[in-house]
Amino acid sequence: MIERPRSALRAFLRAESAGGIVLMIAAVAALIVANSPLSDAYFSALKTYIGPLSVSHWINDGLMAIFFLLVGLEVKRELLDGQLSTWERRILPGAAAAGGMIVPALIFVAFNIGDAETVRGWAIPSATDIAFALGVLTLLGSRVPVSLKVFLTAVAIIDDLGAIIIIALFYTAQLNLVALAAAAALIAVLYGFNRFGIRSLWPYMIVGAGVWTAMLLSGIHATLAGVAVALTIPLTQTATHIDDEHSPLHRLEHAIVGWVAFAIVPIFGFANAGLSFENVTAEMLVSPIVLGIVLGLFVGKQVGVFGVIWVLKKLGLADYPVHASGAQIYGVALLCGIGFTMSLFIGGLSYVSDIYLDEVKLGVLGGSLLSGALGALVLTFARREPVEDAKTE
Repeated sequence: MIERPRSALRAFLRAESAGGIVLMIAAVAALIVANSPLSDAYFSALKTYIGPLSVSHWINDGLMAIFFLLVGLEVKRELLDGQLSTWERRILPGAAAAGGMIVPALIFVAFNIGDAETVRGWAIPSATDIAFALGVLTLLGSRVPVSLKVFLTAVAIIDDLGAIIIIALFYTAQLNLVALAAAAALIAVLYGFNRFGIRSLWPYMIVGAGVWTAMLLSGIHATLAGVAVALTIPLTQTATHIDDEHSPLHRLEHAIVGWVAFAIVPIFGFANAGLSFENVTAEMLVSPIVLGIVLGLFVGKQVGVFGVIWVLKKLGLADYPVHASGAQIYGVALLCGIGFTMSLFIGGLSYVSDIYLDEVKLGVLGGSLLSGALGALVLTFARREPVEDAKTE
């Protein structure tokens, strides 16, 4: 049997601590700049218009479309030929991801149910930041079995897929049906390219740029164009294996993964994590938005993820990942509460008010720090399952 080459994103996740550290540096830099004499220049630059969009919108709507392109490519790969390729492999991470999205959302709604404006952010604490979470696991080294990294990767991928669906269904503006029809027509062209076996990436990228433009004008968030394009990129199959090494999907993944991990996501983090502490008040610390996000990430994620896994194990419907103890599963559930990138992204879609956006940043930073710190502490001291009887992992 021919060995399947590693996915570009999985290869990157072998060294995810590097990407997580770069993102962390970008977030810290944003906080420093936002509280320095450069603060006014920082916030003014983000609001400066270049053509039809501000710098902030070019980052959040333009560059992040490439991030969503990578997410879409990995979702397609994992569903066809990876950790999510069979229903047996999908049950545990799928159920855990669902619990980890529903419970945080309910907690946020509980704090904001009386305010139609703030309750729009219900999906903010539902997201998990894969780079940060897996970065913590890697820094813990051999204390954490490889199976837990694979499990967390699968949960995060399904979590991202859920976030994409939520954005498409709940965070769209008034629809421009002409632009939406144009986007659909261009996606049909991309599907035709796939069906006719076109393997060059340039036709997909050129038409994909048109899909992004049409989505931007349609009222559906433009970043979803990245996902739509990704699902049309061919992953060539042969009689014996999926031809990853030479397929267009494989080549595109490897072409953009470095840019996404070390440029696009850090730029997004730098542009969106800047919080001026001059604006932080005692009232803000206990605002419904902040409490909903902090408790959604820190409490909701661990309850949703670990609770579902515990119930499935008790019912005999699933088991823990190989060599992983219950305490380690709980530690990973805590790490799922690190919601930096996608949480900030959804927060930007939820609110326009600078006050609300500052509360989102405060809540996301607070909930993520609590989840990451306690998760790392639990995993550091958690009992490990013996592996001496295992020949392979």
